[in-house]
Amino acid sequence: MDVVTSVMGSLLAKLGELLLAEYKLQKGVKEDVESLELEMKGVHAALTMVAKVPRDQLDQQIKIWADELTGLSYDMEDVVDNFLVYVEGFDPAANSHKLKLLVEKMTSLFTNGKARHQIGNAIKDIKTHAKDLADWHDRYNKVKDTSINNTVYPCLAALYKNQKDLVGIEDARDELTKRLTPPGEGDASNQPLKIVSIVGPGGLGKTTLAKAVYDSLQTQFKCKAFVPVGRNPNVSKVLKGILLELEPSKSMGDIDKLDEIQLINKLRHLLQDKRYFIVIDDIWDTTAWEIIKFALLDNNLGSRVITTTRLHQVATKTGDVYKLEPLPHNLSEELFYKILSDGKGKCPYDQPSEVSKKFLQKCAGVPLAIIAIASLLRDKPMENWSTLYSSIGFGNGDNKDIDDMRRILMFSYDDLPYHLRPCLLHLSIFPEDALIMKDTLIWMWVAEGFVHEEPGIGLFEIGERYFNDLVNRSMLLPVERKQDNAIDACRVHDMVLDIICLLSKEQNFVTILDSNGKYSSSQSKARRLAVQTRDEEQHNHLVNKSMPKLRSCYASMCHISMMPSLSCFQVLRVLDMKNCKFLENCHLEHLGKSHLLRYLSLENTNISELPKDIGDLKFLQTLDLRNCKIKGLPQSTSLLRKLKCLRVGSDLWCNHRIEHIDIEAPNWIGNLTSLEELSLKISGEFSTFVEGLGKLTELRVLDCHLRGGLDDRSKKTFVGSVCKLKKIQILHLEGLYGWSELEADTYWAGYKPPRGLRDLSMSSTFSRLPAWINSSQLPNLSKLKLDLYHFEEPDVVNLGGLPKLCDMGSLWIDSYIEFPDGAFPKLRYCAIHAPFWFLPGSMRSLECITFRFRTMWYMRDAVIDFDFISTLVNLPSLRWVFANIDCHGARASDVEKMEAAVRQAIDNHPNHPTLDLDMSGDPRVLLHASVSIWFEL
Repeated sequence: MDVVTSVMGSLLAKLGELLLAEYKLQKGVKEDVESLELEMKGVHAALTMVAKVPRDQLDQQIKIWADELTGLSYDMEDVVDNFLVYVEGFDPAANSHKLKLLVEKMTSLFTNGKARHQIGNAIKDIKTHAKDLADWHDRYNKVKDTSINNTVYPCLAALYKNQKDLVGIEDARDELTKRLTPPGEGDASNQPLKIVSIVGPGGLGKTTLAKAVYDSLQTQFKCKAFVPVGRNPNVSKVLKGILLELEPSKSMGDIDKLDEIQLINKLRHLLQDKRYFIVIDDIWDTTAWEIIKFALLDNNLGSRVITTTRLHQVATKTGDVYKLEPLPHNLSEELFYKILSDGKGKCPYDQPSEVSKKFLQKCAGVPLAIIAIASLLRDKPMENWSTLYSSIGFGNGDNKDIDDMRRILMFSYDDLPYHLRPCLLHLSIFPEDALIMKDTLIWMWVAEGFVHEEPGIGLFEIGERYFNDLVNRSMLLPVERKQDNAIDACRVHDMVLDIICLLSKEQNFVTILDSNGKYSSSQSKARRLAVQTRDEEQHNHLVNKSMPKLRSCYASMCHISMMPSLSCFQVLRVLDMKNCKFLENCHLEHLGKSHLLRYLSLENTNISELPKDIGDLKFLQTLDLRNCKIKGLPQSTSLLRKLKCLRVGSDLWCNHRIEHIDIEAPNWIGNLTSLEELSLKISGEFSTFVEGLGKLTELRVLDCHLRGGLDDRSKKTFVGSVCKLKKIQILHLEGLYGWSELEADTYWAGYKPPRGLRDLSMSSTFSRLPAWINSSQLPNLSKLKLDLYHFEEPDVVNLGGLPKLCDMGSLWIDSYIEFPDGAFPKLRYCAIHAPFWFLPGSMRSLECITFRFRTMWYMRDAVIDFDFISTLVNLPSLRWVFANIDCHGARASDVEKMEAAVRQAIDNHPNHPTLDLDMSGDPRVLLHASVSIWFEL
């Protein structure tokens, strides 16, 4: 149901586009399209209502009807897309020769006139099919939206667990109790209301933890209540539940007729002079919480409230956030064997088996998963465990714990908005434990049509919002950069992956060719194919199969011998061949015929040349050529006017050294005016390129590495072009080393950066901090890499006042720096190459520092000694120190003093941070070899 709702929405937009006057449809065809559009709008409205009903409450005929509609919608979209692509790119009146070539290439569309005739016939056939399906109108019109009043509480069992059966809860319980009862709270009469929200994915034990804390603290409160909320709650019922628990003597009849406002007033009156402790469990949306919160009076009597939720955005609005983490391995193992041994807590076998370790790895520290798996295995012979591991999923079965876990996870899925469901199902293309890069994933979603346009907002930014929403809902596990806490990748929890693979199979959303050479569903009906095997012996599984309706092929890391010719794919939108083994230029021979292609990745392959007909891919949005052997792009690339993301250029590790492979600077870059992301390493003649760069006004990301110098005129033009990029958010400009300090200061003096700029890296050296780097002009800057020759007190104030700066890398400064109290409040990572002095209160969030200096330079300067290193103790959050000491030309005694100062500073720091000390040219080491010393104190 989720798939067809999404596809239907995309189709309706394209039918509307088809009706535009510019396509000049024949009168009868236009009427058919209008009639079809009207019919589809009615069906879409019904589908939207049906999608609100949990899947297990839908009868089989509705599911069959939805599957039929899915196939119909895909076929309709293929017909419309073929027509739109055709008329978008070619005009026979203007170029009859080009049309003749096109006729030879395309089997289904011949001339504009014939194309219109053909789409007319296709529309008539589809309309007839749609009418047949519309006969089911009685059925889909009778479907009720049962979700509105269907409040379900999946955490009931957690409320009645025996404390002695719990494992690994003590630390979390004690930490949460500490937050609720701060030190020195003897008299609670003047303490404000404190609210703590426990957040985490389903099955992690939020309700269990809340109940444990509730049981341990409830004796301190005369008024107390533990009330569930659940999905689609009746808020009046929740308020009545709180009231009845606070006043057990009351009956439901006393309050049954009260409305929400009356209930809130009654609760506030009851609580005005009482110290209370209330747990509001399983909140799913902020709207319900906002109403409930009105009843929770802050009477300065030390009252306490705990909420639990799976959603980060709900947690942040309810109170102090406590993020519940999965169990560590030792406690996971303890819980696993406790269930296996009926509470004894020891492994019932002589020694743990390898397969039990695999099961634990699959559970990833989630207690519900561990309990479910262990309960399943408890009555099974150990010799059968391997077979179970290979076949186990979280679908329907005869194990109650597995079904309970599946039901809890399905609550999270059913709560997703319709536009997020296909995005989540799409993640089934990735194998277990895959690291999924955020930007790449979003561009895939855009190409698949999952991201719907909104006025004034780019598709990538909308897709990024989708991604963040899935993270906030705990459906994706975010992977953060240590330096700035930015999320640039994700993983999918094994249990979530099992659920979405099950749903993908049910809805024929993704067909997976696994490592055993088995398809997850019928390959003849495949719309999306994910190849998750690298075994070239299984190539016949693909080569000899017909997949005429395949829209997306994800063949990352597979062997090229497994793949059929590209000519077999007539309606392909996505082709991901990243890391594809032995992929050569000849394999791209028919690429230009994939005229519906939106996404093409050849990253990290042997491709050295693109076919000249690459320009025929008029609707291509993403072209990823990183780490290929390509040294130039065909002139026809300039015809890709819908291209939004272009990544090209390589730094390959070859024969024990890095080999830079640049492309010739494209003099046509200014034609690609739809580009939002441009990442390239280029060489050659730059004058036309830097001028064309200024025409790319939609750019959000520019990562440009110029190999070779710019002449004076090109430098000025280059800066002028960058100044025109008003939407830029990430700006990396490398290869500017040939610029003198005077040139850098002069050319960039007038730059007015967009306020949305959040990541800035420039390789040119400035004499001073540019005046435009300040909090008023760069309020969102979180990452900065810059080389300065002088750094004075006003510069420290300006740089240290940037409100969101988290990562300051490679700050090369030829002067002494003192960092005052309050400077750099959010900085987490700093790389600095100058003597420093950290005053108490500076860089309070700094966790990692990298510094580099020359021993000889410091020893001959009478003013500076090694005492500055001791000020590391004033960085309260410090966890890692990377020190690079250049010892060339220094005496052994001086090197010893420097090393001793660094080690002493680490030893004196209360956090005992991890030290990575690299001393190059150490005179105490034979032949002045470099030595790296790793240790953790």
